[in-house]
Amino acid sequence: MKHLAHLNRYFVQYKWHMVLGIVFIILSNIFQVYAPQVVRGAFDMLQESIEQYNTMGDDDPAELTMPSSVALVLPMIGQDPADWLKLDNKKQLAQTILSLSIVLAVLYLVLALLKGIFLFFTRQTLIVMSRHIEYDLKNEIFDHYQRLDLAFYKRNNTGDLMNRISEDVSRVRMYLGPAVMYTINLVVLFILAIGAMLSVSPLLTMYVLIPLPIMSVLIYYVSTIINKKSEEVQRQQSLLSTLSQEAFSGIRVLKAFNKELQYSQRFDDACKVYRKRQLSLVKVDALFMPTIILLIGLSTMLAIYVGGVMVINGRDGITVGNIAEFVIYVNMLTWPFAAVGWVTSLVQRASASQERINEFLKQEPEIRNERETDAPIRGKIEFRNVSFRYPDTGIQALKGVSFSVDSGKTLAILGRTGSGKSTIANLVARLFEADSGEILVDNQPIREHNLYQLRRSIGYVPQDVFLFSDSIANNISFGLDPGSEFPLQIREAARKADVLQNIEDFRDQFETVLGERGITLSGGQKQRVSIARAIAKDPKILILDDCLSAVDTETEENILQNLKPVMKDKTAIIISHRASSVKSADHILILDEGLVAEEGTHEELIEKQGIYFELYQQQLAESQKITDEQA
Repeated sequence: MKHLAHLNRYFVQYKWHMVLGIVFIILSNIFQVYAPQVVRGAFDMLQESIEQYNTMGDDDPAELTMPSSVALVLPMIGQDPADWLKLDNKKQLAQTILSLSIVLAVLYLVLALLKGIFLFFTRQTLIVMSRHIEYDLKNEIFDHYQRLDLAFYKRNNTGDLMNRISEDVSRVRMYLGPAVMYTINLVVLFILAIGAMLSVSPLLTMYVLIPLPIMSVLIYYVSTIINKKSEEVQRQQSLLSTLSQEAFSGIRVLKAFNKELQYSQRFDDACKVYRKRQLSLVKVDALFMPTIILLIGLSTMLAIYVGGVMVINGRDGITVGNIAEFVIYVNMLTWPFAAVGWVTSLVQRASASQERINEFLKQEPEIRNERETDAPIRGKIEFRNVSFRYPDTGIQALKGVSFSVDSGKTLAILGRTGSGKSTIANLVARLFEADSGEILVDNQPIREHNLYQLRRSIGYVPQDVFLFSDSIANNISFGLDPGSEFPLQIREAARKADVLQNIEDFRDQFETVLGERGITLSGGQKQRVSIARAIAKDPKILILDDCLSAVDTETEENILQNLKPVMKDKTAIIISHRASSVKSADHILILDEGLVAEEGTHEELIEKQGIYFELYQQQLAESQKITDEQA
């Protein structure tokens, strides 16, 4: 239970749900346990009344005695028990017996109704409590996920993260609701029912209860096997979901490589494994109810046989009504005893799931907000001998990098793949912390700035564009404050990103709903919508991380020209592999294997005739070749 201790604070939070639930369980079981006593009274009353009926003559009645069961029932119909002794013919006695039977039947129905009402209230408190805690726990996990660093997401796959917030939380809820409810119900019902049975006959109680513990043990083992096989089925179901999701998301690739049949065969093979595991589960599950029914029948047989022998021998004052009463008690106790194994299994599964949840909840973000001030960001950025190694891969991305870019100026970064360009963007947004050296923003260490204020001041267009399955308008306005509409800002941002015409060509224009990860759009359109999203929030720092790779040179030139007014009073960091894209930047860095190989303005770097010069000449030649071919 140590892993489930994390949930105790939720029980305290919803203590009144728990208290009321326990009260309702007690009341429900009081009415439930009293009902078999009414049945016993009905059996005994009918037996004794019929015996007296048979002793009466048609005209010359025998002397009547007062059965104890009748003495209890007569006041319920407003009659004096003494009136029983005054009955002088069979007709009057038969009418009285019928009236008593109706009263007992109505009483039994009232008890059943009251039991049902309080059982409803029980579920409205304890099960509703579990749903509230499930809601709170999912929000707690999701909020914690969002606080964790990018390194955490590199170490853990998305499927595992989603499984812990869905499947694992669902298993924990089964402990919070049904397991808690049935455990409390078992304790209360056991005390009340066993107490009532012992008050009648301890010997008969012992015989009747013999099969029930056996049933609990058997159900525990059967449940364990079922749970194991259920997890295997669940894992295979996850694989099927993954295969389906990949097939649908990558349908363009599948069709382009003509792999539909191969992927269908792969899915069919996975389905066969799923079918095999599901059938194995069904076979074991088929033993569950027959086992319960067999042991219930055994307890019922013992109650009737042993009780019958005791009635015949006149032992302990056992009556036919007591046998009927015990049969009902046996059926009443069956599910609570059966639930012992089931609840134990639920607790084990919940504990395992909560352990997995706690594993992530105990992880603290390495990057924390250390300041609560909301001082505005002006945009000056300086790196002083900064080095960084990715913690999971061990790759040394930066080695003593130093540069400075003033507020309102543009810094361009060029280099081969893996040279550390995107790492600089991640460090500026403080998505990672530098291993050594110092990063300053507005002449202050970056850690001394409010983390959220810093990120609010940055418009970031990542290399791997991600768009949400939402309308284009909502994607562009993603960085704006919620609760307001910004149609003019959205439209202007789309125009500056050179995507307005494309959007207006769509039937629903800005209300066009994009597919998963923006699959509705082309690669270039996705990049331009992502740029529009970054500039719509009017950031002080604009980071473009190789975000024009999917557009042609002409479109790139149009976008950069449109962005010049936008970047006029902003600090801009443009990461690119095209020298033509960055020639107008105020300062250019050339990175090579994490080191600053060259830096300066376009003119200065051309004069050096180094790496930048070779790259620029090569791209000019390629551009001229394309122009000649088109001509």
